[in-house]
Amino acid sequence: MNKGMKWGIIICVGAGLIGLGIHTFTPRENEELNKIEDVKPQESKKALNVNGQIIKPHLITDQLFVSGKLMPDEEVDLSFEASGKIIDINFTEGSSVKKGQLLAKVNDSQLQAQLARLEAQMPLAEDRVFRQNALLQRDAVSKEAYEQVKTELATLHADIENVKASIAMTELRAPFDGVIGLRQVSTGAYASPTTVIAKLTKITPLKVEFAVPERYARQIRKGTNLTFKIEGKLEEFKAQVYATESSIDPETHTLTVRAIYPNHNGLLLPGRYADVSLKQEEISDAIAIPSEAIVPEMGKNKVFVYRSGKAYPVDVEIGIRTEAEIQIVKGLSAGDTILTSGTLQLRTGMPVTIDQLN
Repeated sequence: MNKGMKWGIIICVGAGLIGLGIHTFTPRENEELNKIEDVKPQESKKALNVNGQIIKPHLITDQLFVSGKLMPDEEVDLSFEASGKIIDINFTEGSSVKKGQLLAKVNDSQLQAQLARLEAQMPLAEDRVFRQNALLQRDAVSKEAYEQVKTELATLHADIENVKASIAMTELRAPFDGVIGLRQVSTGAYASPTTVIAKLTKITPLKVEFAVPERYARQIRKGTNLTFKIEGKLEEFKAQVYATESSIDPETHTLTVRAIYPNHNGLLLPGRYADVSLKQEEISDAIAIPSEAIVPEMGKNKVFVYRSGKAYPVDVEIGIRTEAEIQIVKGLSAGDTILTSGTLQLRTGMPVTIDQLN
């Protein structure tokens, strides 16, 4: 074969390859292509490690958790109704007192003198009425004269009662059973009706005040039971609603509620914060899953279930919520295995490996 024929064959073969779109890869391109081909099958077969849970019906309780505060059943700043110098203080700070107990007194010597003078006139006034009545029976005096002495006696009685009432205003007595606080005055000080002597607090029972969102307003009524906890104490305390506010607060859109706690031993003091828990509803055989298993998407809620080694999304309808769980009312059944981790990475039909199954 001559040299011209060889070149002709080479040119024809090259033109044919170009026409068929055949590309000859360089050694570097061949190496990169081989790497891509090796990686792709491995990536497609790699499974995502997740946690799962088998659905088992169980009791779920719809609870409302709000913050509240403990309030005294009764509380008042004690002060005198009359002005005067304090001559006696009869209570110990921080002690329990009984209703009607004399706590303090201001000077009433002038009133006592008036009372003594009026009471001294009583025998003579009563004797006049007796004598005038005897004379009236014999028609020795007019009925008008008799009525006059009767009026004088009645007026004397009224004056005595008035002075006694004024004397009572110089005495500070406990309006109810309670614990008296720190006194703000000393013996010898001048007191007026605006002077606070001490604070009296009734701590048995205690009130628990809290507010609930307006959507729960109709569910809270007199007699509703609740529990509450106090910081630093492990035990739960039981209370019962006894009253609610008459309307919803237009600014906070909440309803103020008050419950009563017996506090028989006086263990709790008013002023403390309370973590209040109210049970709204109990469902004995609920389908409930961890809240982290729910994936919100386009206004719907879905859950990934495990089937034959792969993840598949299921649309669900949710019911009540608790601190850790959400009730599923439609979409899942007992025995289904749901995926509780890696939910944002899951895709339909993605292979998964369950590391932990609850």
